[in-house]
Amino acid sequence: MAGHSKWKQIKRKKAVTDQRRGAAFTKLIKEITVAARHGGGDPAGNARLRAAIDAARQGNMPYDNIERAIKKGTGELEGVNYEEVIYEGYGPGGAAIMMQVTSDNLNRTVADIRHLFSRYGGNLGSPNSVAWMFDKKGQIYLDASRYDEDAALEAALDAGADDLTREGDQFIITTEPTALHHVQDALRAKGLELAEAEIALTPKSTVTVHGADAEKLLKLMEALEEHDDVSKVFSNFDIDAETMAAVSG
Repeated sequence: MAGHSKWKQIKRKKAVTDQRRGAAFTKLIKEITVAARHGGGDPAGNARLRAAIDAARQGNMPYDNIERAIKKGTGELEGVNYEEVIYEGYGPGGAAIMMQVTSDNLNRTVADIRHLFSRYGGNLGSPNSVAWMFDKKGQIYLDASRYDEDAALEAALDAGADDLTREGDQFIITTEPTALHHVQDALRAKGLELAEAEIALTPKSTVTVHGADAEKLLKLMEALEEHDDVSKVFSNFDIDAETMAAVSG
């Protein structure tokens, strides 16, 4: 298990508190607002907005919140002017990290992120310092306990996906970014229930991180994820089973 997939598995095992739920809602509202501002308020013609609305519904966000966020993005309601940027850096053990940020004050945000990297033994990098290590892909997640792997792979390929792999207790279906929603619709039409879908930055290769570096890296990843202005965090790290057990324990 590696990179973004590894981190998602770790996150899923953590308890979801009310505070984290509220922070997740804040991030989803930002994404909906920005998506509507750039691509319009109709999800049928705005793939990014559709993905954001799907994520909000999966997170049980009330529809009124979704609707207000869309109207703030289109200008029908007054809202905050968010800016988007991608920050890059290296974590402990040489792991490359990409962060998608949405903020109304980038100076404040980058200072916070630089502090977190310094605190946990990493370094915030310059633009394109690690971006070349990642590809943009669509990813769809299925509960592996509910579906036969061969049948799920056949359904995914028939739907137009590139591949299906197993990571822990989930199947990950990979698509081209532009094909994500088409593949989602095709899989739903076949009766599959999708756990989650997103556009992700997937690593071209991985770096294995051990011991104390692994522990500090996971603390850095969690601190970045919990920052209100960080929408998503991606990395190319891998952690061996022995180290993972020690860190989790």
